[in-house]
Amino acid sequence: MAGSTNASPLERLDLPIEGMTCAACATRIGKGLSKIDGVSQADVNLAAARATVHFDPAVTSRAEFAEKIESLGYHVPEVDRRDEAEAEYTHTLGIRLLVAVVLTVPTVAISMVPPLMFTNWQWVAFALSTPVVFYCGWGFHRAALINLRHGTATMDTLVSMGTLAAWAWSTVALFFLNAADQTSDSMGGMAGMSSGGDTAHVYFETAGVIISLILLGKWFEARARRRSGDALRKLAELGVKTARLEDGTEIPLEELVVG
Repeated sequence: MAGSTNASPLERLDLPIEGMTCAACATRIGKGLSKIDGVSQADVNLAAARATVHFDPAVTSRAEFAEKIESLGYHVPEVDRRDEAEAEYTHTLGIRLLVAVVLTVPTVAISMVPPLMFTNWQWVAFALSTPVVFYCGWGFHRAALINLRHGTATMDTLVSMGTLAAWAWSTVALFFLNAADQTSDSMGGMAGMSSGGDTAHVYFETAGVIISLILLGKWFEARARRRSGDALRKLAELGVKTARLEDGTEIPLEELVVG
């Protein structure tokens, strides 16, 4: 924890943060903020997507906190557009989830259900799964690259590695290992090698299912966070906003002074 001076009283600042996906993200941001000179305490709440910083305003400022968070690969939106940013994130997540589900369902069907298989169905699975892996799963890959740059690993790293490995192997098998020679009698990607043992199988549906399920969880999480935030703001609006003085006049609470 960085030292702070007693030249001025400590202040508290709440910073909204975009881009956190797991507890490791929150821990890394908290450690980064705590190393800034003038910071007495830094707490990061993953569920609320915000950081609370106690600091000496004579030593450091919000701009330095935002710069530090941005350098770690996350984003600090302006306070006055926080609600807009959360709504935009949820909307974008919903679109990516919809695309993933629409493309993954037929991929799983033709990969796992023998009656639905047809000649060269593997090429169709390749075409359907590629947008899921690289468009719908871009957030995971981007976060994994940022983590790699900082020498750390999070849940995004695992998701990115797993889905890219499944897609890459399947692509190699399709283009170079005669995977398209599978017959409709095979059980497809997740069934393993055929009894002949000389034909590689593809796993495009595996990558699609992983990304779709995790996006679904993230979408539910984002929607629940927005609803809880709206409820808290409405509750705050019900609080007392004015105070009545002895002479009967009312003034805003922020104008009250001791004595």
